Amino acid sequence: MLHKKPIFRRLAILLPAPVSLFELGCAVELFLLPRPELNSWYQTQLLALQAEAMPSLGGLQLQAPVFESLSRFDDVLIPYWGVEQQASEPLIAELRALYERGGRLWSFCSGAFLLAQTGLLEGREVTTHWRYQQQLMADFPSLNYREDCLYCYDGQIACSAGSAAALDLGLEIIRQDYGHEVANSVARRLVSSPIRQGGQSQFVHRPVSRHPDLLASSLDWALEHLAEPISVSDLAQQSNMSRRSYDRKFSQAMGQSPKAWLLAQRLERAKSLLESGGLAIEPLAQQAGFANGTSLRHHFRGQFGLSPSEYRRQFQGN
Repeated sequence: MLHKKPIFRRLAILLPAPVSLFELGCAVELFLLPRPELNSWYQTQLLALQAEAMPSLGGLQLQAPVFESLSRFDDVLIPYWGVEQQASEPLIAELRALYERGGRLWSFCSGAFLLAQTGLLEGREVTTHWRYQQQLMADFPSLNYREDCLYCYDGQIACSAGSAAALDLGLEIIRQDYGHEVANSVARRLVSSPIRQGGQSQFVHRPVSRHPDLLASSLDWALEHLAEPISVSDLAQQSNMSRRSYDRKFSQAMGQSPKAWLLAQRLERAKSLLESGGLAIEPLAQQAGFANGTSLRHHFRGQFGLSPSEYRRQFQGN
């Protein structure tokens, strides 16, 4: 049975009107869908911010239990928010009180506007859908806006960029709470990549590739051979391309270089191995594709700000 540890966090998903179906669907799929294969999961409830049926596209209307208080919840997710919508004082007070008692606040897409209204985003790195960037910055000029990321996760507060980035943030939350194995299991059910690298810039004004599978064989091959030395020329050969063409097409499709992608995959493999057992650092480094433990430590600390051993202790101590 998949698990990191028993977690029974009580999560409220807030629903303002009108309903944004995609972001709501992401929230439900990630955190409310029953997962009998796990020995614990989030205790999630939908809470509507109005008693009347809430409209959505195509004439669809939804109803849910009405929000009264957040006192019995540990975390809150705001999957969307009207960018011109003003939160009530009682709602803002409830959100601030939850934060002050150690609760977590997450937003998808335009949900960052509600988080900003609480004042809790002051001095933090934040993001939202690129379409709303200018308005968020104009309405809340003291925020530290990031346009180069899929999500920002700062301790108790997290926010994602537009629509599909909700899945990236949700999987990262699950990964931090339950570990790589559970997050990967959830991603498989979503038919989604467990780790998606890059930022919003790779999705803005970029046409869909007419040959989306050109890189797939090389990526799959690399993940199967991470423990082995892999050069960019090896990856290019797997896709039947020249090194120069491969570099260009990879950067266009992935928003980063093949070397950067490969390093990210090896670091994620190392994190998974650190979580899953007590393998010594030297053999663990080799299984993740690093030349030795020194190389692993160097890259791990550079990326995550702590050593592999410190990461293992933190994870196992949760």
